[in-house]
Amino acid sequence: MRKAIQDLAESQIREVANAGIGRDDVLPFWFGESDEVTPAFIREAAIASLQRGETFYAHNLGLPELREAIAGYMSELHGPVAADRIAVTSGGVNALMLAVQCLVDPGDEVVAVTPVWPNLTAQPVILGARLRCVPLRPVDGRWTLDLDALLAAITPTTRLLIVNAPNNPTGWTLSAEEQAALLTHCRRTGTWILADEVYERLYYAPSPHACAPSFLDQAQPEDRLVVVHSFSKSFLMTGWRLGWVVVPATLTQAMGKLIEFNTSCASVFTQRAAMAALAGRSEVTPRVVAHLRQCRDTLVPLLAAMPQVRVSAAQGGMYAFFRLAGADDSLAVAKRLVREAGLGLAPGSAFAPQAQGWLRWCFASRDPHRLVQGAERLDRWLRNQPS
Repeated sequence: MRKAIQDLAESQIREVANAGIGRDDVLPFWFGESDEVTPAFIREAAIASLQRGETFYAHNLGLPELREAIAGYMSELHGPVAADRIAVTSGGVNALMLAVQCLVDPGDEVVAVTPVWPNLTAQPVILGARLRCVPLRPVDGRWTLDLDALLAAITPTTRLLIVNAPNNPTGWTLSAEEQAALLTHCRRTGTWILADEVYERLYYAPSPHACAPSFLDQAQPEDRLVVVHSFSKSFLMTGWRLGWVVVPATLTQAMGKLIEFNTSCASVFTQRAAMAALAGRSEVTPRVVAHLRQCRDTLVPLLAAMPQVRVSAAQGGMYAFFRLAGADDSLAVAKRLVREAGLGLAPGSAFAPQAQGWLRWCFASRDPHRLVQGAERLDRWLRNQPS
């Protein structure tokens, strides 16, 4: 076995979840997904595809009609994006891995902004890259970027910059001005940008496009930019494993080759479901975002009212990320909460060493009352701790 694989840390989120899965007395908020099922019309499109017998291989890059539909969707949000820049992938995480495989050689330097979903920092390490992390900094419960520190970390020896915004777990997002500065700087250094923007529609600040700022708003088609998206979050399709990348057209053929050697293609029936999702996006995504805003605004004030908690409402995403006083080992605390309070949260240390003592709560709950119940359990548990 390769040493890089042997040394990979196991997921702390899974470690906590495994301690509670199967227990009826645990309220689970550890994974990054809604407990709401995919809308019926999307499921029915997949069923119809299967009934037509669409069970065979498809084009490596995805069904041409789906690529056109994605290009139209992206163009609505960010200006013209041609279909020849789109590759359909087997989930957002697959898209991220394909991008890193395409761009990074062993020994290359990769800079990542953390805290971040651990897959994004593990992928370059798996491929033998040298990883440097530039941490966000918490200020009164809100995580912020030191842009000057990030720009200083990106040099001509930096092959790739990885940025996830809106961010999992912190809810932080980049401003358009910060994106412009990063684009300009990376053009000078010759650095590729891998932008994980899967949460762009789950955005709660005022926006003319009903989404978070995107690198696509300012980039040129030929820029060294790969933007990753997924149907998982804003279309309630986590289990379908379908995503896409937007790349310079010169990279599309290479992405197709890599897809062949990774997964061959995405299944046709899931792609038909995605086409239905895009056609009905006005029925799905605005409702999802409005509901998630309600969930956020239900949970965060309850957390903020607890003296031991420091929290700020996220600008984007589906998480409340909060500091718990005295929680020096967030993994141990998360396990205790499962065991002693019947509450399943993700430990902050899963996302970066700097997030030790923090906990992530996925507030994407079909029934907001579950969030109230969970907050009551946390408050009761905290009150029972020795002072």
